[in-house]
Amino acid sequence: MNNSVSRPSSIDALVARAEQLAGLSLGELAQRLAIEVPPHLRRDKGWIGQLLELALGASAGSKPEQDFPELGVELKTLPIDSNGKPLETTFVCVAPLIDIAGLRWEYSNVRNKLSRVLWIPVLGERGVAPGDRIIGQPLLWEPDEEEERLLRQDWEEIMELISLGRVREVTARHGQVLQLRPKAANGRALTEAVGRQGQPIMTLPRGFYLKTGFTAALLARHFML
Repeated sequence: MNNSVSRPSSIDALVARAEQLAGLSLGELAQRLAIEVPPHLRRDKGWIGQLLELALGASAGSKPEQDFPELGVELKTLPIDSNGKPLETTFVCVAPLIDIAGLRWEYSNVRNKLSRVLWIPVLGERGVAPGDRIIGQPLLWEPDEEEERLLRQDWEEIMELISLGRVREVTARHGQVLQLRPKAANGRALTEAVGRQGQPIMTLPRGFYLKTGFTAALLARHFML
């Protein structure tokens, strides 16, 4: 997908553009942008996010910065069911596994990505064809004091385990709102990490994800579900 949509000049302009998409199907939006709709998402897991990034003029892609760095806004799509409940966890960013001594929450990529998020709910269970899924009303969100406390607590606990060489012991059950999971296309895509004796090891890349309970509560509070 190549980006041919102008970048929004302000946060208000970005939100207004997102509001204009609400109610459209992904197929209708794809047609406007002359983008082919895949029959399913098994091989195109990032297609929905890429389509909305293109429609809204985002630029960062997979780089470790926000999608709209000049506005300080990250774009996140959120698949929901007919009751407004998230259908899956939300990828935040890749987790650093080496050279993490002295890394603090205040300067972490997780905090940067989640400091201000434009959420775009997309209505449609997995059985619904991608083109038939409906774009919902956007939500511009910044974590409140309690949300930031929970995120920071989970991040610090997980990063401490990584620094102690225990990355392989961290499971998706760790963390109240944030979890660490393998993030790789296949089991051969290994990356360097630190073992329990401080030795270099190879392991699957890991990513930070928001748990569905966190995003469900966020949506419920703002949309009064």
